[in-house]
Amino acid sequence: MRVLLTGATGYIGQRLIPVLLHNGHEVICCVRDKARFNSEKFRSGALSVIETDFLKPSTLDQIPCDIDAAFYLIHSMSATKGDFEIMEEETAVSFRESIQQTTAMQVIYLSGIVNEEKLSKHLASRRNVEEILRSGTYSLTTLRAGIIIGSGSASFEIIRDLVEKLPIMVAPKWLNTRSQPIAIRNVIEFLSGVLLNENTFDKSYDIGGPDILTYKQMLLSFAKVRGLKRHILTVPVMTPKLSSYWLYFITSTSYRLAQNLVDSMKVEVICRENDLSKLLSVNPVNYEDAIREAFVRIELNQVPSSWKDALSSRTLNSGIARYAEVPVHGCYKDYRKLKVANAEKSLEKIWGIGGTTGWYYGNWLWGVRGFIDKLFGGVGLRRGRKNQDDISPGESLDFWRVLVADRCERRLLLFAEMKLPGEAWLEFRIDSENILHQTATFRPLGLWGRLYWYSVMPFHAFIFRGLIRKIARNGL
Repeated sequence: MRVLLTGATGYIGQRLIPVLLHNGHEVICCVRDKARFNSEKFRSGALSVIETDFLKPSTLDQIPCDIDAAFYLIHSMSATKGDFEIMEEETAVSFRESIQQTTAMQVIYLSGIVNEEKLSKHLASRRNVEEILRSGTYSLTTLRAGIIIGSGSASFEIIRDLVEKLPIMVAPKWLNTRSQPIAIRNVIEFLSGVLLNENTFDKSYDIGGPDILTYKQMLLSFAKVRGLKRHILTVPVMTPKLSSYWLYFITSTSYRLAQNLVDSMKVEVICRENDLSKLLSVNPVNYEDAIREAFVRIELNQVPSSWKDALSSRTLNSGIARYAEVPVHGCYKDYRKLKVANAEKSLEKIWGIGGTTGWYYGNWLWGVRGFIDKLFGGVGLRRGRKNQDDISPGESLDFWRVLVADRCERRLLLFAEMKLPGEAWLEFRIDSENILHQTATFRPLGLWGRLYWYSVMPFHAFIFRGLIRKIARNGL
């Protein structure tokens, strides 16, 4: 069967692709930026990638007509603009019109549980999208999930940040709201199970695990699994804005996403009973086991996808490929080179930079820069990296975005996503003579950009000199 997959670079899409391929389907992945999609890791001739943007109808003519089904995994909850509801509506309409021009029999939509009359903006938008998709000429199957627990998921990582960083939490009263979390494994089983299953056509299902828990219980259960003692005090008055800042500064989430999460967490998301688990022979995983499964992936360094990779600056919305060519004119540079005795070991160190490993030299200064970035609404250092040993173009690396990661050419190129009065690149390259070239490039924006560069020059001299020496020393 030929299956169209939207949201292919997202958290769910990256988990679903190998399952669809394993089940013998031909998968056509829709992405806005091919440079951010690593198709080589799937190693399948049944996988193809097309570049589409459902907010730009002119890009949709690449969608093949002869498809059997399509997954709709697009959402704009972490969009930097405040009008994400409008973006989601326009995208859904464009998708519906495009799919109606194909031979698709079914569209599968992953939504959120919407069993309350008073919904958050996020959940109300999801319901609106469902109504738009339902009006198409194909059969719609909607799966409505609550909190998804798995390595790299937004909910899991936010809970992890809170539990591991705060022995005592003073939290807002919405921590007493009930939810029904579901393991990522079960989400993928449901998504793949309903595919072209006629028993599920034109139906909607709430999907969740066997446990109904408050957010407070979820935090304490997480602490129990990790062998940590945690105390949580809920206060009756904490404004949504203050709650959003609380999440933003303690966890790795963006402020916009924190706002939408706080808005959603005030609404109970409990599954209505249905027979889908029985129909598909899916055994729901309980909350604590879902946490244990996530940490098995983390400890084996086998996290296949992370929500953090979807968080990027507005600058990169036009695609990362256009930034892979580092500019020369009108730029300031900090260039250094050093001979390395063992290029392979130095390359391993370059490939492992950032995340839990850190930046080898002056880590506390990198931490200060990350904190300052958070203060000004940036991503900070908390995104880390998905895999500590390997990295691919398009992935996030602390407050950088990977543009080029070519081990054959022995080159890593990063683009800065911290708040800056300009644009910045950091490149590491080892040439054929085993010379390590390290180049920091900054293209200033106006007078403030130039003043910024000169103000941080002393710190750059200290950090970048130490950084290249540490990397080179690794090869000795």
